[in-house]
Amino acid sequence: MTPKGEGTGTLDERITGALVGAAVGDALGGPVEGYSPEQITERHGGRVHGVVGPWNGDDWPTARLIAPYHKGDGHVTDDTLMTHALVRVYATVRDHLDAYAVAEHLVPDLMTTPRWIPELEAEALPLQRIFLAEKWLVARLHYGHVDPREAGSGNIVNCGAAMYMAPVGLVNAANPAGAYAEALDVAGAHQSSYGREAAGVFAAAVAAACTPGATPASVVAACLSLAKDGTRAAVEAVCEVASRHTDFESALVPLRRAVAPFDTVGPDYRSPSLGARRPSRLHSIEELPVALGMLLVSGGDFRHAVLGSVNYGRDCDSIATMAGALAGALGSEVPHDWAKTVAESSRLDLDAPARTLAGVTREIFDRDVRRRRAHETAYAVLAGAPCSG
Repeated sequence: MTPKGEGTGTLDERITGALVGAAVGDALGGPVEGYSPEQITERHGGRVHGVVGPWNGDDWPTARLIAPYHKGDGHVTDDTLMTHALVRVYATVRDHLDAYAVAEHLVPDLMTTPRWIPELEAEALPLQRIFLAEKWLVARLHYGHVDPREAGSGNIVNCGAAMYMAPVGLVNAANPAGAYAEALDVAGAHQSSYGREAAGVFAAAVAAACTPGATPASVVAACLSLAKDGTRAAVEAVCEVASRHTDFESALVPLRRAVAPFDTVGPDYRSPSLGARRPSRLHSIEELPVALGMLLVSGGDFRHAVLGSVNYGRDCDSIATMAGALAGALGSEVPHDWAKTVAESSRLDLDAPARTLAGVTREIFDRDVRRRRAHETAYAVLAGAPCSG
């Protein structure tokens, strides 16, 4: 893989880069999530340059607001737990997914199978770690028996669905429109409004990053060709500003300023405004536009994109998850020392989900080809023309 640049690498390398890159970004961002760039600098005596310990040091088990989660020391968060859970759904279904697959497979996975939870330093049900916006899946689908395609309505609108949509983009590698449509269907069980839209656009971005010869600019262009309403406006505004910067240090304040009109949370991330996270056609989640902005600022370089995302603060574990997935899918090398530390500290085989998804992706593509050829044959008969195949 090249350190930065233009979509290179085989399918297996892209999938591995995206999934490992997402987990590494998640782990680096976790310990500084919720804080401002200024607070991060004060706490760490400068910018974060790699894996760091918990914000509250050894007091993390009782420190508020995050107790009892051990954020830091290379531990992944719920972003990665949900991403790997979605990979397991693909491994079960072995075809494209929809909202019903979430109800039939993802929800039981969260509810019934204990797994190692790094932040809890224990084996537990994933349901016991995921955030309230993800617990909504269980409440609505398992207990409420809501139509999966509509279950996301009423949930808080945030990045909860977007943060784990990289597998949808990878299954639809080099097909952004297909990734967008599939992710919108899958995310309908979880989110509505601009939260659901962000899930579709992020999946499209990952698919676009897998295209041979892709660049950060071509990834953004693919997003803008598909995104709607406030999400499109936010991506356009943030990326226009990002295009003027080549270093994340100078971009931190301008990117926040560019996304602020679309972000409902407000200036104090830990004290959301009264209008926060409500459905709207005018607004956008913050995380996706900023991740795309950092991808542009970095020129696609993984280390630069992720560190920019981490030092941005606020919901930086999810921003870095998205930026890491995109840079990894473009072919930028994920630093081995970071990946090794995260894998060992989190007690996770970061490569295993990638191997699984690569195999499933090939199966799905072969099935898609057969379906497409059957359609071509049928259409040729209908149209009275010879079949091209």
